[in-house]
Amino acid sequence: MRHLRVDDVMTRRVVTVQVGTSFKDVARVLADRRVSAVPVLDGDGKLVGIVSEADLLRKEQYQADSAPARRRLGRRERVLRAKAMGDFAGDVMTTPAITIGPDATVVEAAKIMIDRNVKRLPVVDADRCLAGIVSRADLLWVFLRPDDEIAEEIRYEVFARVLLQEPTYTVAVTDGIVRLSGKLDRRSSVEIAERLVRAVDGVVDVVNGLSYQVDDSEKRLLRSMP
Repeated sequence: MRHLRVDDVMTRRVVTVQVGTSFKDVARVLADRRVSAVPVLDGDGKLVGIVSEADLLRKEQYQADSAPARRRLGRRERVLRAKAMGDFAGDVMTTPAITIGPDATVVEAAKIMIDRNVKRLPVVDADRCLAGIVSRADLLWVFLRPDDEIAEEIRYEVFARVLLQEPTYTVAVTDGIVRLSGKLDRRSSVEIAERLVRAVDGVVDVVNGLSYQVDDSEKRLLRSMP
């Protein structure tokens, strides 16, 4: 089965700034383009970081607290205060940026976004040159696949090509919800079928009504015993 790749859904025309772009010009880019963050490139066009609204707002936060109480600051707060005093994109950006490659699957991209709690990922090639950017909204396109396209992939990729099943089953897809019915040869095939169907791009849920001719679960248990 072929999962959609980041290259299939990413935005290719990306608003960027240079490391030497002034703080005020970065703020203007974010406001004019109505984006919440932009990649930062060096003179060779390679990605070196990303600057967000949160990065810029730290200046306002720490300027309001320009004379903090005398106390020992932790390393993280010292770094944030130093960034807040910066005048250019390279001073205030978050680095290194969390990135992904164009050949990664949308599943991999979604996992990174959830695990790292980010809303977008710059897409870079092997030389760390910016190829595009992928956002959470881009990944939602996978759930807009037509139902008949999903059903056809399940019939061909899961049942015919992987499980080598004769057409003794029915696949119905409505709003991304897959309903499986019919009879397969083995119980293990029923379990594998559901697992593979859930991995198909665009599947929202699976209602598994498949039955089987032979219960091979006991044989599998015996084979796994020492």
